[in-house]
This record gives sequence, C-alpha cells and structure tokens, in this order.
Amino acid sequence: MKYSIFCSLFLLLVAAKSPAQNTSLQNQFDQLLQAQFPADGPGAAVLITRKGETLYKKAIGKANMELDVPLSTDHVFRIGSITKQFTSAAILRLAEEGKLKLQDDITVFIPDYPTKGKKITIEHLLNHTSGIKSYTEMEEWNNAMRRKDLSPRELIDFFKNEPMTFDPGTQYHYNNSGYILLGYIIEKASGKSYAKYLDEQFFKPLGMSHTYYDSYEPVIPRRAAGYSKDEKMYTNAEFLSTTQPYSAGALISTVEDLTTWTRALHSGKILQPESLKKAFKSNVLPDGTDTYYGYGWQMGTLLGSHTVEHGGAINGFLSYLIYVQEEDVCVAVLTNCDCNGPEPFGDKLAALAAGKDIAPAVIAIKPEVLSSYTGVYENDKKEQRFITVENGVLKSQRSGSSKFTLLSFAPGQFYFENSLSRIRFMEEGKGAKKTMKAIVSDRHSENNVWVKTDKPLPAVKRELELTDTQINPLLGEYQLAPGFTIIISREGNQLFGQATGQSRFEIYAESPTRFFLKVVDAVIEFYPDDKGAVPQMTLFQGGQELPGTRIK
Repeated sequence: MKYSIFCSLFLLLVAAKSPAQNTSLQNQFDQLLQAQFPADGPGAAVLITRKGETLYKKAIGKANMELDVPLSTDHVFRIGSITKQFTSAAILRLAEEGKLKLQDDITVFIPDYPTKGKKITIEHLLNHTSGIKSYTEMEEWNNAMRRKDLSPRELIDFFKNEPMTFDPGTQYHYNNSGYILLGYIIEKASGKSYAKYLDEQFFKPLGMSHTYYDSYEPVIPRRAAGYSKDEKMYTNAEFLSTTQPYSAGALISTVEDLTTWTRALHSGKILQPESLKKAFKSNVLPDGTDTYYGYGWQMGTLLGSHTVEHGGAINGFLSYLIYVQEEDVCVAVLTNCDCNGPEPFGDKLAALAAGKDIAPAVIAIKPEVLSSYTGVYENDKKEQRFITVENGVLKSQRSGSSKFTLLSFAPGQFYFENSLSRIRFMEEGKGAKKTMKAIVSDRHSENNVWVKTDKPLPAVKRELELTDTQINPLLGEYQLAPGFTIIISREGNQLFGQATGQSRFEIYAESPTRFFLKVVDAVIEFYPDDKGAVPQMTLFQGGQELPGTRIK
C-alpha cells in the first residue's frame, strides 16, 4: 500500500520421495523459517504445495504478543497488495461477461474524472501505466488522514485532481490509486459493492471461508494482531482505516485460502484461458522496457522456471504469494509484522520445493582468474556493474544498488551469496577483439548481458573518524516520504541508518556532514543550521535525490 538448474534430485522429488528425503526437505524448510522469524516475537504462517499436495505447513511466532498467543496456520492476516489480483480477476470476469472492456476510457464509469485530456483506459490501471498520482505517495496522506473512514468516492476525490506524472501508457509506476479506481469500476459495472462482489463470485464458490474485506467492527475468529518494530522494540501497528486500502489492499485471509485461490486460478476455475493469458503477460513499454508486471500479478523467473507472484505490505503485516508454473509449486507466506520481509525467504522455499539447488557447493578459484573478471561492465542501457576483488572474494555491485559476494560453483560461474541470482563470465573473440562478458540471471529475467569496458573502477572512499560533538547532532529520525523514514543511531563511534521496514546498515563519514554506505551505492548528506542543529538530510541513490526532514 520488488533467480535453470535441473538435477537428479528434481527427478527423485517428483517421482517418489523416500521418507528420508521428505525429512531432509522438511528440515531445510524448518531451518529457513527459524532463521527468518523469531519464536518469541511476531512471526509467520507458511504453506507450501506441489501438484496440489501439501509439502509443508507451519507457523512460528506470536499471533498476539500481549496475550502470548502462538501463531498457527489458520490465523487470519492482512494481505495488503495481494488484494490486487482479486481486483484484477473481478475486472477480467466482468469483461468476459461483456459488462466492460479493458480499452474502455475510465470516464465510461467515472464520467467526471479529470483525465487532463488524456485517454486513461482500464488496462492502464491494471498494469500501473496510467500516470495517475498514487495517493499513498501524497504528502497529504499523513497520519491524521489515514485514520479517516472514506467512501470509495471520497477516496477518489482525495487524489483525482493531482497532476499526472506521465502520459498514459508511456511509463510504469506502481500505483495504488489505479486499483482504487478499479474497485469503483467493479461496483459500477456489477451493481454491487466491491466486498459483496468478491464474496459472491470468488470466496463462497471456492470455499474461502476465512477471507474477508477487512473491518475493525466484526469479530473475526483467529485474526492475528499486527506489529511494527523500531530499532529497540516491537510496537502495535499504527492505525489505518480499513476503508482506505479498499480494492488496492483491504483483504484479509489465511495461507490455506490463498493456496485454494491460486490452485483454482491456475486450473481454469476462475477465468477463461484468454483472460488468464492477458493477466500473466508482462507489459512492455513503447521504449522496449519490460515491466515484469501483468494485471495484478508480477512475472519472474526462479532458477529457470517461470513464476507468477505478488507481495503485500500494509500496517503491521507483510505477505507473499508465489506460484512456480513448470513445477506446479505454490508458496504462501503471511507475517504479522511490517518489519520482516518474506519475499527472499519465500523464493528459497519455492526453489527448494521445485527441486532446485539454492546454494551449490563452493569451489576454489585461483586469484589470477578472479582478477581477470574485475572491471566496469555495462549493459545495453549503459547501466554499470562493478566487479571487484576484496580479501580474495569476488564482489558485484550495480551502480546505485547493494554490493554482493559472488561464490563460485563451476568454472566461470558464480551465485550471489544469500540470493538466487547467478552470474557467468565468458570471453568472446580473439586478440584485440577479445571481450569479457558477464551473463546475469536473476529473479526477473535470464541471460542479461553485461560487457566489460576499459573504464576505471571507482576510487575507494576513505573513512573519516568523527568526534562526539560532530556525531550527536546527526542522530534522530528523518522522514523522506509519508510512512518512510530513516533512523540515524550510533554504537560507540559507528553510525547506523535504518530505513522503514529494512535492516540497519552502517554509514561511514567522508566529511563531517557527508556519509557513504558500503552495502549499497548511496550517500547521505546532512545539513546543519546556524545553531548546529540538523533539521534536514538528503539520500542520494540510483540517480535520485530524496530529501528528508527531521521528525524526532
């Protein structure tokens, strides 16, 4: 409210698993779950199926910390933006019934919507290319505003007069406003409320008896409490009126119901094949950019297999639902703290369930071979990737992104530590025409080509040691966007930054007011006033400047 290896183990898994093999897989799932979520804090419910059979079903942590209630797999969680696939499916079903067309201008159903002279279609809303301002990015969407109960029409009125951010269809930008409009269109086309339409069309027919439109008023059995976490402790999640996520993120559900939904969807019980094909087709922009997004679903690859997936984030909860198409694997992960992202964890579960090796055995590589891979690489978009050697270990870092350790598992082939991405180095040509290439396969695409250039690697930045007088004024919390802050703290002489919903990271001084990160290609600049206080800072990352204002 964003990683193909087929081996003999795969063949054994899908043919006939022995009890010992089942135990081994269960142990791997357990280890990943226990490493990701604490048993004494908010946790997660997980359900993994393959070809309709349950491989793993378990929960860890507390459903309610104040009452010391343990989580179980039948607890009900907020699912946030996983709601969008239900909204998309409703739109597509109405299209099948002839009640709307995807190329309809939204003014067919919302005649007074100010389109600024542009044609904004239902399809633009579905694939996040409308150019409409996302209301969750508006400064006016503050704590006081988020507490108000709004009708769908009042919610639309809140953002409808915002300037367009780009011409419809020309760019992709994830957009909650678009899905609010889709919910309203569902009501207009069906003559029923959004909640009632979903309940009658999907939830009741499929037996999804624990899936609801969220509301604080009814007593919902097994509803889990939601939590947040600052640098010191857990807190109850900040209040959000359940009217505001609406058709972009207001549903609540269980891992069992979400698995039921996914199986029904992919078996053709929800939509006609042509509709499903459209929903799962990644949209490509006019300039050739692949958005990896269809209609309410993201497209990906998982070590050679195609995936259909989506995550969700809403006050107190994070969620993830992924389906691996070739192996017919579904993984649902629901968490009750907006502090512990389930996506990389869910990807590893899905890869294991599909019989893939997520961490191949590491082999030794001679130092001179590692050195031959170092340099600045560029892709066809002129984006840069830096390959370096640090303490005898190969590292990879895209400009503006995190630095990863590369571990070799075959000659010229490496995997990113704690990741499902792979990189393969190969030389082409001879003599003066010889070129080194890096071929990267990650969670979004396979065989991305990066070519080594003769450009020098960036100089290593020197760390400056600061005094307490220089450090202490910087400490505090800075807001960069509604609901997104960075907390600056210290341990001894080491400063740390922690962004909302992310891990704490070390920051290093290159001047008394300018700091750099090692894990990510980013810089933080602080701006003291005449009295020595620090009311402002700016995060520089990926070519963007994100100003922040001190709030604590």
